[in-house]
Order: sequence, then C-alpha cells, then structure tokens
Amino acid sequence: QAQLVESGGGLVQAGGSLRLSCTASGSALSFNSMAWYRQGPGKQRELVALITSGGSTNYGDSLKDRFTISRDNAKNTVYLQMNSLKPEGTAVYYCNARTPRWTYWGQGTQVTVSS
Repeated sequence: QAQLVESGGGLVQAGGSLRLSCTASGSALSFNSMAWYRQGPGKQRELVALITSGGSTNYGDSLKDRFTISRDNAKNTVYLQMNSLKPEGTAVYYCNARTPRWTYWGQGTQVTVSS
C-alpha cells in the first residue's frame, strides 16, 4: 500500500507560478510512473503530466511549454512546476502513482488562478 500527500496549491494571479509536491509513503513505493491530473469545475479529470521511473515525461495538450514535472526518487516525491498560469488552470490537482498491480491517488490540492 502507498499514501500520496500533495502540497503547494493555493491562489495565484494569472501569469504567476506555483510548484506542487507529492510525497509517497508506505510499503509499495516502486512506482512505474507518477503523474499529475487535474479536474476543473464541471470538467472531467485530465492528465497534466506524467513521469516514468526511467525519467521519460509526457504532458497534456498545450502544457509542455509552461509546466515541468520532475521526480526525486530518493525522497519518493514528484513535483510539478507551473509557470505562466492561466485562469483555466483553476482546478483540483491530483497526484497519481502506478505499480504493475495498483493505482494510487492523493486527496488533491486546490489551485485557483485569478484573472
């Protein structure tokens, strides 16, 4: 089992930056991938960014230029650096981690971007 705890959300003006962190704890920490998803008001949950255990990354549409995902395996932590935030980025951001058998989710952290 694993637990994921996100931090770093908050209120930011359009054009600003935030860095989200997600730290994993528990016994099942050999994740094939870790990722960030987001769910805006009235919208479906969507992939923001993903990083594999080997360091390969994948980003949601139109986000690669402004968002950067990184991973510190020694700290069991994944980060999401978000720059040039836009109001449409207002959402709950969820951390996700996958093993061959299990998928884990964090509780989410709210990001609000004011115009």
